[in-house]
Amino acid sequence: MYFTDRGIEELQRRRGDDEVTLAWLADQLQAFVDVHPEFETAVERLATWLARLDDPED
Repeated sequence: MYFTDRGIEELQRRRGDDEVTLAWLADQLQAFVDVHPEFETAVERLATWLARLDDPED
């Protein structure tokens, strides 16, 4: 188990039944980067990966 898995598991436990929009998620990611700019690259990579999930070229 990776250390980050604990955070993912907590997210599933606490928010697993919530329904959110991608606009809401984008807002939360932006707010996180505003508070923690050192994670900008990781958040950018995650957002790009999520945006391109259905892109056959990637």
